[in-house]
Amino acid sequence: MNARILLATCVAALAACSTQTPSVSAPIAPASAPSPAASAPLSAPARPAPRAASPTPPPASETDEHQGRLLLDRLLPPGIPDRQGWSADIMGAFSHLKIPYTPQFFCAVLAVAEQESGFSPDPVVPNLSKIVWGEIEQRRQKYLIPQFAVDAAMSKASPDGRSYRQRVDALRTKREMNALYEDMARELPFGQTLFERKNPIRDGGPMQVSVAFAETHVRAWPYPYRYANLRDEVFTRRGSVYFGTAILLQYPAPYHDMIYRFADYNAGRYASRNAAFQRAVARLSGRKLALDGDIMLYSDKMNRVLSGETSETQRALQAIAGRLGMSEADMLRDLKQEKLSAFAQTSLYQKVFALAGPAAPHEIIPQIVLVSPKFSHRLTTEWFARRVDGRYRQCLARP
Repeated sequence: MNARILLATCVAALAACSTQTPSVSAPIAPASAPSPAASAPLSAPARPAPRAASPTPPPASETDEHQGRLLLDRLLPPGIPDRQGWSADIMGAFSHLKIPYTPQFFCAVLAVAEQESGFSPDPVVPNLSKIVWGEIEQRRQKYLIPQFAVDAAMSKASPDGRSYRQRVDALRTKREMNALYEDMARELPFGQTLFERKNPIRDGGPMQVSVAFAETHVRAWPYPYRYANLRDEVFTRRGSVYFGTAILLQYPAPYHDMIYRFADYNAGRYASRNAAFQRAVARLSGRKLALDGDIMLYSDKMNRVLSGETSETQRALQAIAGRLGMSEADMLRDLKQEKLSAFAQTSLYQKVFALAGPAAPHEIIPQIVLVSPKFSHRLTTEWFARRVDGRYRQCLARP
């Protein structure tokens, strides 16, 4: 078998084990770019929870950069590598994104960074090389490819001088895996055509930021730094901190506790609000629904392109349409706002919670199981949110 053809199989194997993927269609940070309203500066919250955006200007202490640097210096954990570099990148992100310099917001970003990478600029994925070889072997057996053909393909010299086998053996991080994929795609005939915009490495850097989010965000809020390639920039600490801060904080959320922003970071913006909506609909309709925060079905969630299929939540809403006093067309009109702040102001949202009663929660942690070859234990969005929340509260308790 031609070694170049076999490389295509190896690339496909890389795609199969590239990132963690929830059992529903929500990647780690699938949020869409902020609308003008969502991009508005946030007001400072009362401890410990953030408030939604407010027209009231924040106090001078929340906008003074010098005071912000002093505050961040007190909150950054001692002993982390390149503490000064972390401080500079976080302050740069907050300044350009217009996020107030408050303990709550600084600690939220620090908690996510600590959870995702332990403040490593290029976090190591345990057993990454073993995972990749396992996927390649499964593909070899599935397509009945002779072992000698795999050996020939992986012995081929790559652009950095090492063979592909040597590079797979040495894989430790997503940044290295991203570079390996890019080289393998270029080595294939018609590689640029076949694999353009299909790199399977969907997130990276110390805050594990979604590349798709970064690509969408820069169209609404210009990135302030010079860069050669946005995908590569996401894998840097500077880019990951900037876009991670944007995902986490640069949108008005109606939550009473920061833990729901942490859940949204994992499941997608407004997932905690939408999961509460699903719970209310489930109780009103008597139907069991997945409380995952995805009300509609999408073929491209990042750009909010609907699949055309009817979700279980939609079916449940159709069953109680008479009680809501709404047509299917009116409900669909409102449901299309589910990824935006405006959904909470729609007639559908308000009528559902009016029927559900005042005791119905307006925010719950989405129930999502995270699936990846990297995990040896069952992990969920709730596990992630509570782990980050614990780190967040430790940060707030620092002197």
